[in-house]
Amino acid sequence: MVLAELGNKLSAALQKMQAVTVVSEEVIDRMLGEVARALLEADVNVKIVGELRKAIKTRLNFEEEAAGTNRRKTIQRAFVEELSKMLDPGTKAYDMKKSKSNVVMFVGLQGAGKTTTIAKFAHHYQRKGWKCCMVCADTFRAGAYDQLRQNATKLRCPFYGSFSEADPVKIAEEGVRQFRREKYEVIIVDTSGRHRQESALFDEMQEIRAAVEPDDVVFVLDATQGQSVGDQAKAFHEAVDIGSVVVTKLDGHAKGGGALSAVAATGAPVVFLGSGEHFDDFEPFNPRSFVSRLLGMGDMRGLVEQIKDTVDNKDQMDKFAKGTFTLRDMYEQFENVMKLGPLNKVMAMIPGIPQLVGEDQGGNRLKRFMYMMDSMTDDELDGRVDLDKCPSRLDRVARGSGTHPVEVHMLLKCHKQFERVVSKMGKSGLMKGGDANMAKQMQRNPNNVMQQLHKAMDPRMLQQMGGAQNLMNMMKEMSKLEGEAGKGGSLL
Repeated sequence: MVLAELGNKLSAALQKMQAVTVVSEEVIDRMLGEVARALLEADVNVKIVGELRKAIKTRLNFEEEAAGTNRRKTIQRAFVEELSKMLDPGTKAYDMKKSKSNVVMFVGLQGAGKTTTIAKFAHHYQRKGWKCCMVCADTFRAGAYDQLRQNATKLRCPFYGSFSEADPVKIAEEGVRQFRREKYEVIIVDTSGRHRQESALFDEMQEIRAAVEPDDVVFVLDATQGQSVGDQAKAFHEAVDIGSVVVTKLDGHAKGGGALSAVAATGAPVVFLGSGEHFDDFEPFNPRSFVSRLLGMGDMRGLVEQIKDTVDNKDQMDKFAKGTFTLRDMYEQFENVMKLGPLNKVMAMIPGIPQLVGEDQGGNRLKRFMYMMDSMTDDELDGRVDLDKCPSRLDRVARGSGTHPVEVHMLLKCHKQFERVVSKMGKSGLMKGGDANMAKQMQRNPNNVMQQLHKAMDPRMLQQMGGAQNLMNMMKEMSKLEGEAGKGGSLL
């Protein structure tokens, strides 16, 4: 992915600055030059790059501090904040309202991935417990009806469309009316793809907008089109007043920078990024979080928000505080992790941990472990039977899950490691009272917490997570962000 290359180049520029003894004006100019080159290579508009460079330099002049560590932090903070501003038009996207019908109309160029994006959008809200449905008002493209219906079937999402009706305005109006009566919370309307030059199709889009009165108009923007989408985005905005933007096709050879910077033409915020054909290849966009991950700094705020949306672990925390952790508990933890999305994306949010190799290697391993646990009895899951001492049971689990007994041994070994960590942390009192108590202990006696982490965790696992100090910092961020995640608090 080219955006990953951009992130590596930007990180390298900042790391070079960290390595020098004295941060002089020459060092800063050299760093800004490398940043500018990386952005231009990623297809960001040259005018925007010039403004960004000037803004960072001006900011540093206003925030002069003594040379050394403070100045390095000031430069890094200025760089992250100005880069975030470049991706943030300063307007807020439409906020979905629970228990009422939210009509979302999708518009965009032909071939931008609009129909696939609609399915991803529905999947995202379904996972959060929203009642979603789809309306196919695209009568222009052959196959649009079948594609949307197939995606709706896969998602088990209600769908409205017509083979016989040729008027997309009537289809959209009737579909939205029907789903409003049935009190669906997210009503997604697909429209025909079109170009800026096709005035008849633009008139049709405006008629659909007037008929369904959408709460939000989402513009789907193809990242492979680069800076050329700027004029198109402006034309769409003038026609239907775009409320938010989804950038698609950020996988493969898409440079992405041009498309992201072209969003400024709409004045609307980017709300999601799409990077593949699977429903899970779709993630919410936050400028600061995006820049933080791009630079390899992780995204603890995003991780906390995802955990809050998908995991309810109050009862489990009370159980873990007693130091007990069965195979059933581990199964529930794996389920929670799977709800967060592809494991490689989850790991990318944690600072200090390298991204997993492969599309979702870790996720596939978790699924195989869960298949094995699905083949176990209640006594085996709840720890009343020791599988290591019952070879016949172990073989039965392997046969039932279509795996090898060696893999079942690997699962049991993994469980023992987790059980040891939970037991030691529970006995030490680290898990009593949940995150709030853990945060207090870290503030009162950080050395004791670090000693407990060293004792409780496998040294190799601890090393992979950046050492005890890095893990403790992550735990601090998690507890701190519990109160900040929904308030837009800053990580820097």
